[in-house]
Amino acid sequence: MHSQTKEDYLKAMLYLADEKGRFNLKDLSSKLEVSNPTANNMVKKLQDLGWVRYEKYKPLKLTRKGRKQAGLILRKHRLTEMYLHEVMGFGWEEVHDIAEELEHVNSEKLFDRMDRIMGFPAVDPHGSPIPDKEGNIHEEEYKKLSELKSGTRAKLCAIDDSTQDLLVFLNDKNIMLNMEFTVKEIHDFDKSMVVDYGDCENVVLSNTVTERLKVEQI
Repeated sequence: MHSQTKEDYLKAMLYLADEKGRFNLKDLSSKLEVSNPTANNMVKKLQDLGWVRYEKYKPLKLTRKGRKQAGLILRKHRLTEMYLHEVMGFGWEEVHDIAEELEHVNSEKLFDRMDRIMGFPAVDPHGSPIPDKEGNIHEEEYKKLSELKSGTRAKLCAIDDSTQDLLVFLNDKNIMLNMEFTVKEIHDFDKSMVVDYGDCENVVLSNTVTERLKVEQI
């Protein structure tokens, strides 16, 4: 069983990696809030496990083995979030910290049982894809709400960078997944939007919020 710290590093690498699996040490240390030498030391250990490749003067790169392992950790995290939300009734703003702990449990049977009980969900409570049993992640192509023009309609499909503060804010605004939005106006000064959704009319959402709402145009 790998240490929790190694798995935390690996998941951070997956988050930072581009489509070719590349990322840099500075971003990794910043995301994990550690020094560059500390991050570099762990990268060497992960290279020994075959999870990451390091070449001098080149970006770090997740290997195929590393990407699969990271995907499996993420699968456990997102399955746990969905189970806590759908089966146990936790709010979508409450599930992350609990899932951070349970994602390190080494029991494939447990997570397969969660998956089966829920009917094999494709996404977590925030609309993020749940990796399959091989660690593959099937991302959907969504737009940001901020990219839409006045007069258009869209369905909210996912939350990008779903921090607790953002989710609490969305709760206060009665915003939830699969809700349909109509963009009524966009302010030139700060790109804030006036939108209608559900029973709510003329709600102003800042660009900070609309940048993180991923939608499918209707």
